[in-house]
Amino acid sequence: MIDAQQIKDLDAKYVVHTYNRSSFVLERGEGVWLYDTDGKQYLDFGTGIAVNALGYGHPAIVQAITEQLGKLAHVSNLYHTIPQAQLAQMLVEASFADKVYFCNSGAESVEAAIKFARKWARTHYGEHKTEFISMTNAFHGRTMGSLALTPRDHYQDPFRPLMPGARLATYNDLASVEALMDDKVCAVIVEPLQGEGGIHTATPEFLEGLRRLCDANGSLLIFDEVQCGLGRTGTLWAYEHSGVTPDLMTLAKPIGGGLPMGVTFMTQAVADTIEPGDHGSTFAANAVVASAAKAVFTTIADPAFLSHVRWAGSYLEAGLLKLQEEHDCIVEVRGRGLIWGVECDRPVGPALASATDQGLLVLNAGSNVLRLLPPLIVEQEHLDKALDSLNKAFGAL
Repeated sequence: MIDAQQIKDLDAKYVVHTYNRSSFVLERGEGVWLYDTDGKQYLDFGTGIAVNALGYGHPAIVQAITEQLGKLAHVSNLYHTIPQAQLAQMLVEASFADKVYFCNSGAESVEAAIKFARKWARTHYGEHKTEFISMTNAFHGRTMGSLALTPRDHYQDPFRPLMPGARLATYNDLASVEALMDDKVCAVIVEPLQGEGGIHTATPEFLEGLRRLCDANGSLLIFDEVQCGLGRTGTLWAYEHSGVTPDLMTLAKPIGGGLPMGVTFMTQAVADTIEPGDHGSTFAANAVVASAAKAVFTTIADPAFLSHVRWAGSYLEAGLLKLQEEHDCIVEVRGRGLIWGVECDRPVGPALASATDQGLLVLNAGSNVLRLLPPLIVEQEHLDKALDSLNKAFGAL
């Protein structure tokens, strides 16, 4: 039997402390469940921060990884591989995009979008058009470019000076964006549904307005779907709810099935400005990761699967609204599909702790918002169990 304390001691001694970890050590997962070294079972409504969309040990992912690992794992992007080309075809044919760029994470996909937008603007307008507009409560990553577009002092302050040229508008306030628009702005970046920022959804009117402003100003529109993309909102892409398409889009968390992958989608007009040597990644979409991603994408893109996500999301929403009626501490329930936030009038830390004690893993999105990201394979019995645990957890606030 593994000694959990020994593992925690090793972590404390040898791993840089950038996360406040749980008090338990997870050992294995199966379906929607996780198990710690003591054998305790947890219903996972955090899914590795929206990564494990198909839960744990999904047979299609296991088979894809196992078969590919026996053939070819990694050769670098100096060479063609079969799974990467096939995955690119799948993603392009199911989206607005004409081309995709592969990387290893959400922050990397945003960094690529930043570079590609600047290269496009330089090619068409000259060297002065380098600035970006991002939104309040946005989260685009912690690397230096993405961090400059993530307006949170506690993330930014220790690492200043940041990438110059970042402007901040107000989410869902088109006038605030328009006031910042000029010929220096090369792109506007926005999450169709903000995850880390508290589960806020962009209105169709706001996204439509951004599209008009960008077109009129000669700027690109970037959608960040790292957390909300690939089925999480009940459609394959979150932008489908508005009918607005971007010029660039970022994706990461769920696509690799638990393996590291990021994707930057783009139109041909953007791709035409990118040349060999402009950007690159050693590990991006190697044969094993691309094979896993093919299995994930094929599963989630099935219309019947997406219909299930929408049903489960409606069921969860109804249950959360009922909890709001029963608990005065709940201010608002918001979300779409299977990404939900429950805002409270006080910090939700005690509710998270109570849920964990009951065997339900949930997240926060700011101090006052409890965030739910269940596996997309969740069934009614799991939703009922989670709602029962949440009822008790909110009672502890």
